[in-house]
Amino acid sequence: MCKTLKMLELQQELNDATNGTGWENGITKNGKQIDWRRCTYLECAELIESYPWKHWKNIDAQPDYANIKIEAVDIWHFIMSQALEDYTVKKLGTIEDLSQSIKSLSNFHYFREEIQPTTKNNYEQIEVIEKLMKVLFCKGSTETLMEAFIDIAMQSGLNLESLYKLYIGKNILNKFRQDHGYKDGSYIKIWQGKEDNVVMQTILENKSNISPNDLYKALKLHYPAS
Repeated sequence: MCKTLKMLELQQELNDATNGTGWENGITKNGKQIDWRRCTYLECAELIESYPWKHWKNIDAQPDYANIKIEAVDIWHFIMSQALEDYTVKKLGTIEDLSQSIKSLSNFHYFREEIQPTTKNNYEQIEVIEKLMKVLFCKGSTETLMEAFIDIAMQSGLNLESLYKLYIGKNILNKFRQDHGYKDGSYIKIWQGKEDNVVMQTILENKSNISPNDLYKALKLHYPAS
């Protein structure tokens, strides 16, 4: 199984279900404008907030790497969405072509290897995130966005295998959210004092080979309104 292709297919399905078919043209089925680049740079800002960068606050704190991984996966959702939109609107190729393009990136080879702890300090890691933000603001190509994201993923402690696993978890959680009132604001995000992301990660850690369907069922069991 090609993990890059599978993630792209799942993202396409999620976007189709959430936004309606034809979302690639920039409008949801509810008439809302879509801006994947804005979604991405706002997630980048949230990722930066997981680092103790503020010189006036919590100066001895450590980066929250559990949340950093989640924020990186959120960015991946939006990066893939932008890429799927580009390949459709600009007629760059099929979803299979996009997957192959990702696998041809200069840093993808390293992304497939075992996770190596980053040697960068907190500020150097933030600069890597800001590099992606610069690419977003400068309307960089799909491939440039993907390459910049892979650098973020690797320093966050994610390789292709762990990104895939966490993406599947977040993909199912996003479906669960949509099914339980995320759009109308009735969804409950804090479950017994823990954010739903944390609950999802804990389930994955305790059952490493859990299927997507069983993960959905497990989330339903933990959901406070179920």
